[in-house]
Amino acid sequence: MALAKTRSVALVGVEGFVVDVEASITSGVPGLHLVGLPDAALNEARDRVRAAIFNSGESWPNRHVTISLFPASLPKKGSAFDLAIAVSLLAAAETFDPRACTKMVILGELGLDGRVRAVPGVLPAVLAAANAGYRTVVVPRSNVAEAELVPDVEVIAASSLHGLLCRLRGQAPPPEPEDAETARLTPVSEGAAIRSRDLRGDLDLTDVRGQAEARRALEISAAGGHHLFFYGPPGCGKTMLAERLPTLLPPLDREAALEVTAIHSVAGTLPPGKPLISRPPFCAPHHTATRAAMVGSGQGRLLQPGAASLAHHGILFLDEAPEFNAGVLDALRQPLEEGEVMIARAGAATRFPARFTLVLAANPCPCAAAKSVDCTCTPAVRHKYLARISGPLLDRIDLKLELHPATRAELRYDLQTAERSEVVAERVLQARERAAKRLAGTPWRTNAEIPGPQLRRRFLPSAEAMSCLDRALQTGELSARGLDRVLRTAWTCADLAGRDTPSADDLSSAFALWTGRRC
Repeated sequence: MALAKTRSVALVGVEGFVVDVEASITSGVPGLHLVGLPDAALNEARDRVRAAIFNSGESWPNRHVTISLFPASLPKKGSAFDLAIAVSLLAAAETFDPRACTKMVILGELGLDGRVRAVPGVLPAVLAAANAGYRTVVVPRSNVAEAELVPDVEVIAASSLHGLLCRLRGQAPPPEPEDAETARLTPVSEGAAIRSRDLRGDLDLTDVRGQAEARRALEISAAGGHHLFFYGPPGCGKTMLAERLPTLLPPLDREAALEVTAIHSVAGTLPPGKPLISRPPFCAPHHTATRAAMVGSGQGRLLQPGAASLAHHGILFLDEAPEFNAGVLDALRQPLEEGEVMIARAGAATRFPARFTLVLAANPCPCAAAKSVDCTCTPAVRHKYLARISGPLLDRIDLKLELHPATRAELRYDLQTAERSEVVAERVLQARERAAKRLAGTPWRTNAEIPGPQLRRRFLPSAEAMSCLDRALQTGELSARGLDRVLRTAWTCADLAGRDTPSADDLSSAFALWTGRRC
């Protein structure tokens, strides 16, 4: 009996688990038997591995071969196990010393010609291997830059099965030309099939004419991580403003960048040539997106992140928000409060990080007339249209603002006086530094993340400044959740103004932004 073992990684959400890939060659009916709860793609590894071994100039053991993926109770998915299966099988056939692959973690899909193709989820897989104590990983050449983001790990680039076998035998690998096919990842799942835009360098806040109040709301949102709702007629700049919000945000720190990159790696949406996402992501799903596309999808433990997780540490923009299904919008209430998405399936529950800034945009009525005189909608129709966005969801939005079309004077002269994104971004960075100094020693980084009880216990403004909010609480204009939202926004206004504590004007402005009208 011949036996050999190597290792690979199974992903459950964005969490990786090291899997033992064992190969046993025994007497019996010739054939390859794969056990350990493989999915359909992994079951097809039998044919891919067989063809790859033959086309790499190796002999196929014409005996009974069993490949076991341990732990057997953990479902495995995808084609990233192909290379580990082939290596363990050839080690069991004693084509090289089986000890050479024992301490390796191997990832990669095999083409029929023996080439190693790129796979999604390499970053979280290598992180899991490093956390489990393994210091040598084999990944496809196209995934090397992503794998090298993990420190203290030796990354071996594999272009082909033949080249890797030469290395395991202590031979110099043959020169192998780059193949563009190796850089192609598997198609993303429904949860990642959203309209996602990269941050373009040509976007700037000066592109938007007028809308001084909306610009101020964007600055407050960027400084404190506050959710935002713009509503107004078509052409007033709602989408342009939302798309320029990322230009005001500071770059991600190393920890946040790795979190974001890991999520996009699992979803297969990493930008080509950019192994590390260092800028806050901007995700804008179409209004026909399903609930699964928004918060995640899949069966059992084979789950994929949705738009809410792809926008982690960035912006989730829902244009034409009333056109979204009500269930899709309400599914965002949990991540807005907790900063994560919990997806429960039969026998499994998976957590996806989802701490994003939500930006909603809506027309005032379904006819979307550019001029109010052209609108044919009755007040009841207008009310019913905006009521598609539920009250509990609106209660979680910190900033609400009605936009009006820019005037003729603004369209002509605003370009000369409007501030550039880099100027506003500098103020945002200073405000975030003030908040970080105040929140030092806590797990929170921005004002929007402070829990309500801690906010009222440790960061409550003076009684004189709170008088406006006390009246609103007494009359029922302000809810308990709304009070927390207003206090967080007031602290951001104070940070932008360089004050140590919110003033009455800060609280009044914050209350006006929460209600959408003046206090």
